[in-house]
Amino acid sequence: MMTIWHILSADGRMRAIIKAEIFIFVFCLSCFSLNVKAAENKIALYGKAKYETGFTSFDYVNENAPKGGRLVLPEYGGFDNFNPFIFKGSASGTVADLIWDSLGYTPTDDITVAYPLIAKEFEINKDYVGFILDKRARFADGSEILADDVIFSFNALIKDGAPIYRVYYADVDRVEKINDRHVRFYFKENSQNKELPLILTQFKIMPKKDWENRDFAKPSLQIPLGSGPYKIKNFEAGKYIILERDKNYWAKDLPTRRGFYNFDEIRIDYYQDTTVTLQALFAGNIDMREEYIAKIWATSYDNDLIKSGKVIKKAFEHQNPAVLQHFAINLRKEKFQDKHVRRALDLAFNFDWANEKLFYKTYKRLHSYFTNTSFEATGLPSDKEKKILEKYKDVLDESVFNTPFSLPDNSTPQKLRENLKEAVRLFKTAGYEIKDGKMTNMKTGEPFEFEVLSNSANGSTFTRVMLPFIENLRKIGIKATFRNLEVNIFKNRMDHFDFDMAIMSYRISAMPGNELKEFYGSNAANVNGSYNIMGIQNKVVDELIDEIIKADSKDDYEAYLKALDRVLLNEYYLIFQWYSPYNRIGYWNKFGIPQTDVKVGFQPLTWWAKE
Repeated sequence: MMTIWHILSADGRMRAIIKAEIFIFVFCLSCFSLNVKAAENKIALYGKAKYETGFTSFDYVNENAPKGGRLVLPEYGGFDNFNPFIFKGSASGTVADLIWDSLGYTPTDDITVAYPLIAKEFEINKDYVGFILDKRARFADGSEILADDVIFSFNALIKDGAPIYRVYYADVDRVEKINDRHVRFYFKENSQNKELPLILTQFKIMPKKDWENRDFAKPSLQIPLGSGPYKIKNFEAGKYIILERDKNYWAKDLPTRRGFYNFDEIRIDYYQDTTVTLQALFAGNIDMREEYIAKIWATSYDNDLIKSGKVIKKAFEHQNPAVLQHFAINLRKEKFQDKHVRRALDLAFNFDWANEKLFYKTYKRLHSYFTNTSFEATGLPSDKEKKILEKYKDVLDESVFNTPFSLPDNSTPQKLRENLKEAVRLFKTAGYEIKDGKMTNMKTGEPFEFEVLSNSANGSTFTRVMLPFIENLRKIGIKATFRNLEVNIFKNRMDHFDFDMAIMSYRISAMPGNELKEFYGSNAANVNGSYNIMGIQNKVVDELIDEIIKADSKDDYEAYLKALDRVLLNEYYLIFQWYSPYNRIGYWNKFGIPQTDVKVGFQPLTWWAKE
C-alpha cells in the first residue's frame, strides 16, 4: 500500500494519515520479466509465486479464525469525506481499505505476485493486460461487478483523482471492454513499463451507478457503495466511523480473504494527539494502539493492567523497508538551493544525543532512501553502478564515485563542535558570513532564518527533539523556529508547498518503481498535491527512474536503484531521522492472534475476538 504522508511522533514511526491516502495497493514491483501466460490465475513479476494453485489461505493468517466481536481502533486527525482518491479533503485510509476491493491482491509475504480477487483470471500480452472478472463478484447491494465499473473506476482516477494516478498509470493508452466480464488495458506504443500489469490489479473498483449524479472530484460524506468486506454503518464527521462486516460479502471464502476481517464491527475513533490514546487504551475506550514514543514504551506500560496481563505490551517484528522519516527541505526556496547549505544543516542535527537521551537507544538512523532493503547504496559504487553513473560524470560530484556516503557523527561534544565548524565553512562557501552573530547572506544582507513545521498529532513531543537542533543552529548564527499546526492546516500547507522545512514520512515500497516519478521526478515538483514535497528537479534522477522502471533483469534493477540512491544522497535534499524494525503495540488481552513465523509485523485485521 502506497501510504505517503503520515502523522509522526517525536521519536516514532507513523500511522495515521494527514492527507487523503492514495490507495494504490502496490508494492511497486517493477523491472522483472513476467512469468505468466494468458488466462493465468496469478501475475508473478519475478521468480516463482509462493502460493500454488489450490492454496486455501496465506501462511500468516488463521483460515479458521472465528467471526464476531468488536474492534475499536484510534486514528489521528480527522476526516471530512469518504473519497480518498482525490486531491481535496481528508479521508480515512483504513475505511477505504475495508469497503472497496481491487482486481487482485498482493499478500505481505509474497510481494511480487498478484492473486485473484475481483478478477479470477489474468491475461498477459506484450501489448495489454486483461482481466476476466469473477461471475460471483458483487457490490454490497448485491449488484454485479462488471467491466463498466472497472473502466469507470480507472477513468475517474485518471481524470479527477489525485495527481499521482496520472503519473502512476501514464503508460496506459486505453481501456477496452471485451464483454461484461472481460476488460483489457492497452499499453502505449514502445512502453517498457515492466510493472504495469501488476499495478493495474490493485486500484479500487467502485460502482459506476453510485457516482452518476455526483462529482467524483468533490469531497463527499455520502456513504459510498462498496465492494469489500465491510460497510459503513454510522459516523460523525471528524469524530468516529463505525463499520459492520458484510455477512453476504461475496469473496469471504476466497483464498485471498480467508482469515481476514474477522470482527463483526470495527469502530474508528479520531484523536488529535497520539499520547492521549495511551490513556484511552488503559481506560478501555480503545482496544489497541501502536506506541511511537520510546520513552513512553519504556516507562508508561508498568501499571496493574499490564502486570495482571489484562493489557499486553508486545513488539511485533517486521521485515519491511524502513519508513523514510525525515526533515524535508523545500528546494523551491532560494535559501535552500545551494547544496552546501543543505549539508551544513544536516551537520547540526544531533541524532546521537536524541537516541541516547530521549529514545533509550532503541532506534537506528536512516542512512539511505531505501534503508533496510537490498537497494541501499553502501561503500563505493560497484562496477555496474559505476558504469551507469559514468554517463553523468560531467554533472555529478566526484564524491559520488570516490567517497562513500556517511552521516555526521555527533556522539561526543568534541565531534559536534567540529561538525558545527564544518557547517560554518560550508555556509561560507555558499556566500554567507557570521555578521553581528547572525549567519548573513553577503549579497543580500539577509540573515539565514527558517521555520520547521509539524502537525498537532505530534503534540509537544517533537519539541524534545527540536530544541537541541535549534540550539545547535543558534550557535552558528541561524535562527530556526518550530511550529505545530492543526492537521488539516498542515496538510494544506504541504499541498501548496508553503513551508521551509517540514517533518515528513514516506512509506517505501518493497520494490520501488513508478511511484518514484511522483516522489522525486521533475514533472511532479510543481504540481499542487504531489508527493515531491521537496521540489526535486534533477535530470539525472529523472533518467535513472526511467531506467529502473524498464530494467529487464534483477541485477540491472538493483544497480539502477543503488545509483539513484547515491545521487539523491549526494544532493542532501533531506535530513534523515530514524527507524525501528518493530511495531510496538499495546492491546487488551481479548484477541486471538495467528501463530506464524512470517515476520509481517502488526496485522490487526488477521486477529479475532476470543470467546
